[in-house]
Amino acid sequence: MSAHVIVLPGGGYEVHAAHEAEPIVDWLSGLGLEASVFRYPLNSRHPAPLAALQTEIRRLRDKGADTIGVVGFSAGGHLGGLAALAPDVDERTSVQFAVLGYAITSMETETYRPSQLILLGEDATPELRRSISLDALVTPSAPPFFLWHTAEDPYVPPEHTYRLAAALAADNVPHSVHVFPHGPHSLGLAHGAGEASTWTRFAESWIGEQTGTRTPHGA
Repeated sequence: MSAHVIVLPGGGYEVHAAHEAEPIVDWLSGLGLEASVFRYPLNSRHPAPLAALQTEIRRLRDKGADTIGVVGFSAGGHLGGLAALAPDVDERTSVQFAVLGYAITSMETETYRPSQLILLGEDATPELRRSISLDALVTPSAPPFFLWHTAEDPYVPPEHTYRLAAALAADNVPHSVHVFPHGPHSLGLAHGAGEASTWTRFAESWIGEQTGTRTPHGA
């Protein structure tokens, strides 16, 4: 099995957070996984970021990757989730697993509104907002998800992860959910962040299960 993991840094669809980019690739490479950062279009209306990501997925598929996963943070987590849950996706743009950290999952809440304005504009209809809310896109055929968040996140509250987790559970989609009691937004690898720093250990085992590879904490 040839696997490749696409890393999608956060930044509210305005910037690409550096600590959620190459450091994440280094961590994944240390697990023996092929990984790369994808810097999707910023300050662009939907579906431009998703279309760009799907083009990258096709490129990696053409290079021989048969298992493609995404690891995304905040806005990057939203984009990774969109790719994983996109309706009518073909085999060449499909995503086999998704790891989302403190992801924006809903465009129907008032948080995080700046990303909504960038992607959808000021006058987006309720139907449009729902059409790119991850919880509304889940179907029984969705790939497995690993979700993590902190309960104290002031920018993207854990409600976002709870909404997606509830939708995954309702459709019996395999998923793992970790909500840690303490920690701010945008933790990245979360080194030195107390209990939240253990997310990588849980994710290592989980990713190993999805890719069939042996990681330091998984068979």
